[in-house]
Amino acid sequence: MSTLFFYGTLCHVPLLEAVLGVPSGALSQRLQTAVLPDHRVSWVKDEAYPMIERAPGHDAQGVVLLGVTEDEESRLSYYEGAFSYHLSEVGVRTTDGTLRAVCFYPMSQDQTRGAPWVLEDWVRGWGEMVVGAARDVMARRARYDAETAGALRPFLTARHWSRILARRGAGPTTLRHAPKDGDVTIHKRHEGYRGFFELADFDFDHSRFDGTRSPTVRREAFLAFDAALVLPYDPKTDQILLIEQLRFGPMWRGDPNPWVFEPIAGLVDPGEDPADTARREAMEESGVTLGSLEPMVQVYASPGYSTEFFHCFLSVTDLSEFTASANGLVSEHEDIRSHVLSFDDAMALVHSGEINAGPLIMMLFWLAAERGRLRASA
Repeated sequence: MSTLFFYGTLCHVPLLEAVLGVPSGALSQRLQTAVLPDHRVSWVKDEAYPMIERAPGHDAQGVVLLGVTEDEESRLSYYEGAFSYHLSEVGVRTTDGTLRAVCFYPMSQDQTRGAPWVLEDWVRGWGEMVVGAARDVMARRARYDAETAGALRPFLTARHWSRILARRGAGPTTLRHAPKDGDVTIHKRHEGYRGFFELADFDFDHSRFDGTRSPTVRREAFLAFDAALVLPYDPKTDQILLIEQLRFGPMWRGDPNPWVFEPIAGLVDPGEDPADTARREAMEESGVTLGSLEPMVQVYASPGYSTEFFHCFLSVTDLSEFTASANGLVSEHEDIRSHVLSFDDAMALVHSGEINAGPLIMMLFWLAAERGRLRASA
């Protein structure tokens, strides 16, 4: 057995418990506060995690975990391996004296130091997301190596950011059922598919409208992500900007025309405001700089089985100088073509069936309802 010293996010006990796969409180007798002399912990500039470096005269505050088993060390190495850390032996001070411990130390010092690291600030901003993502990463341990799991980590974190956004943006219950604690009970989650997407396989029951309880049933849900969608519109010329790309849903449905017209769209990154996502994706997918943004609607894409949620925006944007071209991120294998066309031409494509993506049709009809106002104020 060994002793491990942690100086960063793993000092947050719920995260350490998630990585080790133990229940809450199971580590309380094995943790002690500790200090690593002549080291400094800082935020990595513009990132949501810390760095450690040698700094004479400074103390790195942290904790030690005693009695670490080979399996626990293996789990920690899997989790930290994606961050290019290696285990190094260090001497730390505790209330019981000096201990020899091992520490996940960076393989290189090419990170840029930011402000001094404050664990409590990280917990407030990122704790819930990262703990949830850690559970998801560790659930993929038998399927993926550490590097592959590490590449999925931002997307898994984004899924937990979606959960936070869901709570913050929950719609009213003026007419629909206002849920109470216990209205829905998940009895068991079976081993479903866990990859970039996830398929939750679960048993549940729920309260019924007549006051009785439903039988326990087994269902599946597709765990996707929140996405920001934006429709650039120039009210002076009455033109809109659309994108076109190959889509796998129509392809696997057997549609002979799987190239689809859509609004600009992209996944909301962890901690990101969906409006910022819209601006980022507009530049990546079409090269256009958006003007002012106006929220349209916030909707579930297919609430019967999917968590996918759309934050939809209209952007009043000058399209007079826009030149359509092929865009998209090479790193994401995107091949995207932009189109600028009149509102009337777009609606004609809706009626002919050439525009057949539901979100775009919804956004065009929203624009139809608001078009007079937007043109009058241009």
